Amino acid sequence: MSERLRPGEPAPAFRLPDQSGNDTSLSDFQGRHVLIYFYPKADTPGCTTQACGLRDVAGDVGTTAILGISPDPPKRLAAFDHKYGLGFTLLSDADHAVAEAYGVWVPRSMYGRSYMGIERSAFLVDEHGALAQVWYKVSPAATAPNLLKALAL
Repeated sequence: MSERLRPGEPAPAFRLPDQSGNDTSLSDFQGRHVLIYFYPKADTPGCTTQACGLRDVAGDVGTTAILGISPDPPKRLAAFDHKYGLGFTLLSDADHAVAEAYGVWVPRSMYGRSYMGIERSAFLVDEHGALAQVWYKVSPAATAPNLLKALAL
């Protein structure tokens, strides 16, 4: 497992395919705040709650970009976006390299089975590419309110 990131540190750079198959980089959003959130799997209950919460506040966050990252392939991300009218960028981290860089690819367990997976987390990157806020183990319902509170500062 990677080291945990802290506010003030540079956000790890990345380039990943989005739900349309186009490459998206963190540097594409230079000069803007960016919320990067990691979720385990598209169209599951917690992930849907989280994504729809962010969709519902997207009009209240100004020019802040919202980027959701999961191991899902672009086609599944596109279906998730379409089904819930999310309207923000979803990125496919199939080899979980970006999740590892952010320290969210961790040992998990469910029903007595151990495996590696995503720890639901969110990161607010400032306009200069530094981490402004870090929320590891964030609850699905807390992601949008955390973002709104952080941007109000």
